[in-house]
Amino acid sequence: MTESPRTVPTGLRPMTGADLDRVIELEPILFGAGAWSREAYDSELTRSDRHYVVVETMDRRVVAYAGIALAPESTIMTIGVDPQFRRRGLARLMLAELIARARSVPAEAVFLEVRLHDEGAQALYTSFGFVPLGVRRRYYQPEGADALVMRLPLDAPHHRGPGPVGSEVIEE
Repeated sequence: MTESPRTVPTGLRPMTGADLDRVIELEPILFGAGAWSREAYDSELTRSDRHYVVVETMDRRVVAYAGIALAPESTIMTIGVDPQFRRRGLARLMLAELIARARSVPAEAVFLEVRLHDEGAQALYTSFGFVPLGVRRRYYQPEGADALVMRLPLDAPHHRGPGPVGSEVIEE
């Protein structure tokens, strides 16, 4: 069975308030009892230290979304993909965008929590260079599921102001 061209994911764009009806529709499907509320997303989208993206189809249906809290130690807040659109590289596309945005801060590292039993997501994060740090017991509420904390070191240079005059043209 071939897909209609209108249902093929077309690419990444920033999340807006207009996307929230669909995001809130997907939240309980993807995250069960731990789903975020519309108010939580409304708050996140107003913050200048947040970056949220969506992937939509040609008919403008949101099929994936992700977000990051930007800081010297940035944190992936969420990554979700409609089950009908999994295994197409959408999470990888969004994660690459979030990491690129963290590098622009510049962040020194990116952290995330992932369900301890979600080996597929852990494999994705490991493929980007995230390393496990430890387990947070009963992190996901209300179900009490454990989370694996992971960290991606970005090796961002510490900004200490301008260097000596002419240092920008010295090749090493």
